[in-house]
Formats: sequence, C-alpha cells, structure tokens
Amino acid sequence: MNSRRDFLQKLGGSALALHLASVNSWAAGKNEYNELYDGPVLRVAIMGLGGYGSRVAEAMQSCVKAKLVGVISGTPSKVKDWQSKYGILEKNCYNYENFDRIIENPDIDAVYVITPNALHHDHVIRVAKAGKHVICEKPMALNAREGQEMIDACRKANVKLLVGYRMHFEPKTLEIIKMRKNGDFGKITFFQGLCGFKIGDPKQWRLNKQMAGGGALMDIGIYAINGARYMVGEEPVWVTAQETKTDPVLFKEGVDETIQFQFGFPSGATASCLSTYNMNNLDRFFLNGDKGFAELQPSTGYGPIKGRTNKGELTQPVTTHQTVQMEEMAGIILEGTPPVVPVDGEEALKDLKIIDAIYLAVKTNKKITLNL
Repeated sequence: MNSRRDFLQKLGGSALALHLASVNSWAAGKNEYNELYDGPVLRVAIMGLGGYGSRVAEAMQSCVKAKLVGVISGTPSKVKDWQSKYGILEKNCYNYENFDRIIENPDIDAVYVITPNALHHDHVIRVAKAGKHVICEKPMALNAREGQEMIDACRKANVKLLVGYRMHFEPKTLEIIKMRKNGDFGKITFFQGLCGFKIGDPKQWRLNKQMAGGGALMDIGIYAINGARYMVGEEPVWVTAQETKTDPVLFKEGVDETIQFQFGFPSGATASCLSTYNMNNLDRFFLNGDKGFAELQPSTGYGPIKGRTNKGELTQPVTTHQTVQMEEMAGIILEGTPPVVPVDGEEALKDLKIIDAIYLAVKTNKKITLNL
C-alpha cells in the first residue's frame, strides 16, 4: 500500500507522463477528486476480464487512491491485451489455477472478484487465504450460507471483504438518503423498485442455473432489494413473492424470468418490487412519505442517473460510478473511512438472506418472516 509518490517513481517515463496526464484531466473537472493526491494507493488485481471487468478497469484509470496493477484470468489472450493496454507487469498476471501465489506478491493489496456468481465463494475464500483484501461483485454468493462462509474466511484471514455496491456512492442516491434522514419526506410509507431488461444471448452464463444461482432476481433484482433497504432506511421483516414465466425454453428450471416481491418494514412502510429479464424500460425507484417523495429514473443504470423530489429536480453531478466506488473503497480499506451506506460482507449477507426468502416465498406461496 505504497504512497502515490512511490507508485509513480516505479513507473517508466512514458507511463509516468500518461499517468500524470490522467491526473491532470481529473483535476480539470472530469471527476470530483480534483486535487493532487499524495496518500496511500490501493493496488488492485482484477479477477475476471469480461465486460464488467473491462468497465471497472477503464474507470480505474481516473482513480488516484486505487490503481490497477494485476489481472487474474483463464484466457491468456485477454491477459496479454490487458498487459499491453494497462501496463501490467508479467509478475502480476495469474490464472485461476495459480492465483493462490499472490500470497507471495507484496505488490498486490486487493483482488476485485468479477467472475460468475457461482465462483464467488471459492474465489473469495482463496483470495482471503492468500492474505489479500477482497472486493466481490454482487450478489456476493449464491445463498446466505455461502455468504457467511466467505465472511468467516475473510475475518479469519484478517482481510476486508467489500462488495461492489456502486450505487452506495452515487450522488443523487446519497442526496435522497440525506433528505430522508433529515425528515424532508416525513414518515416513509412506500417504496417501489422496478429493475429489468430483455436479456440477449441465450447461451450466456446468466441463464445457467449452476453458474448464476437463479435468474433476473440474482442479477438485476438485487438492486431493488438493496435499494428498498437504503431508501426506506429500515430492514424488512417479511416478504411475499410471485413468479411469472412466459418462456420456459429460454428460462429453464431454476432460472427466473420475472418475480414480483413485496416487503413489510417495522414502521409499517411497505415495498413493491419487480425484477425481470423479459421487459425493457424498467429502471425506477420511487420513495413516498407523508410529506414528500423522491424518484430516480434511471435509478441504477451506469448513468446518467436522473431524479427529482417534491422539492424539484436533483442536480448533483454525474459521475462514473466505478471510479467513485474504487476511490471510496480504497479509503475504506486504507484509511478506515466509513461509507454512508455499508458495502461490507455483512451488508451483502442481508441481501442474500432476502433472496433466499424470496425464492422460498415463490416456492411455498407463503409470507416469509425475515430476521436480518
């Protein structure tokens, strides 16, 4: 966890020039971290070089507290491409068979696990045993049992476990949370979360029960689950749910197409949510109180997030979510800076318990009591 000065001194001349150009463009207004930084740097290896891994890598080029220094992939050609594109050293490149050797590499502080859901459990535990901090994409695991085992492994290894809840750092989202805490909406009575899109390639891992652990609920519905919790500001105490499946060929047994689910909260507030792989134009959060309301639409997409309340349009800056997430997570790991909304394994475990309960509610057609 070297300082930024140490990090730059290790770069070659051309790489240094490119890096400083990146910092200068940041300072010129591309993001909110607009001053030169001379503190500790979190050196990150990304595991899983697919579409989202690439998005994170690109976003990290604007970070000052977090730097991409390593890769873990089962595809040698991708490793070579990333080495060339991001200046990654050969000694910081691993595959899925040998990445346990990062325990011997002092130049990697943390690993961001961006692999299919079913692989998170094993990958996170192996990274923890190698003594590195872990950032894991959501959902953290296939179920709450796996999630607890991952938390226990990281605690035993004395490393941090964070989860990729990028919306926990999004400015308009945080403004609504602040207004709710300040009482601007009065007593919260209702939340609605709509999350969905028409899924494409039928051969992708997201439609494979063994790899994804489910369907739309695991992939996109988790935004509504988590959003209901941080928007309402309470933990749900019961859940009901109903599944609709119109295409059993595409959405095979155990892969949900559309699930509607409802929560009840201790205050009496309720939530009505929907996750789907068969409808577009669904990316909306709505929070209602007896004195006002808040709406985000789009609410969780990559941006720009747009929102309004009963007081008018939200005008907080548009950000690159993954850039801000990695900057803030570096602060959490290196400096112990607490986020407004938690992003640790315990936070993710609550979502997994709710997911388990939603699937049970679908199966039994019963109201399921939650104890988070």
